[in-house]
Amino acid sequence: MGLEDEEIERWKELSRKMFVPFHGDGIISQFEGYEDLEEFDWEGYREKYGNIQRLDRILEAEGDTPNRYKASKQADVLMLFYLFSAEDLEGLFEQLGYKLETDTIPKNIDYYLERTSNGSSLSWIIHSWVAARRDRRHSWELFEEALKTDVADIQGGTTPEGIHLGAMAGCVDLIQRGYTGLECHHGMLRFNPQFPDPLRRIGMHLRFRGNSLEVEITPDRLKVTPPSTMKDPVKIGVHDQVVELKPGQPQEFEL
Repeated sequence: MGLEDEEIERWKELSRKMFVPFHGDGIISQFEGYEDLEEFDWEGYREKYGNIQRLDRILEAEGDTPNRYKASKQADVLMLFYLFSAEDLEGLFEQLGYKLETDTIPKNIDYYLERTSNGSSLSWIIHSWVAARRDRRHSWELFEEALKTDVADIQGGTTPEGIHLGAMAGCVDLIQRGYTGLECHHGMLRFNPQFPDPLRRIGMHLRFRGNSLEVEITPDRLKVTPPSTMKDPVKIGVHDQVVELKPGQPQEFEL
């Protein structure tokens, strides 16, 4: 990319001096001054209009603006909990000079779930993902909404303008990584499955470090089958268990 050492050092400096505003009891502010905005009458507007996903259009038609309220069209702050694990976030915030208490993460999730209209097709994906560890029933409901984005045209007329490819890919990603808890961590593949009740089995093909792996997961069992010839050693972590796969030998874990 042609990056010089000086530029890399400059980015390191910037990445350690970013300002993160908080308000209330450990709530990460969407932006500085967010807490000074008015609370929105979500219940009243749902009763009046039914579907308020495009709250921005509704308020503009009334001569109002969403900029006056604690209201989001899509997942913004909650993207943090989609992109990073709690462990990763603690390290990033510590690097910035802040202490992010783990018990404030559910508070942040609940706070912003209540203040988002989901006017973006991707918002359902993010909200389903962050809910998967706390309320699997609700996570599955949000996932089903995401699946219907174009099939049912849930935004009321946007599908003819073009399909929501990001939402489609997000649904696949939610199954493959969200509900399986799949991540690459310290050179190994880690799984932490959390299945909603309607989800009974996931089977998928993975390539990791040049190796083709077959993975099968049910609510009570996880099975990984490596190829008979492996290019590089592969370690699999499931909860507290860490196992190095042997060529052609399936490895099973009780969940």
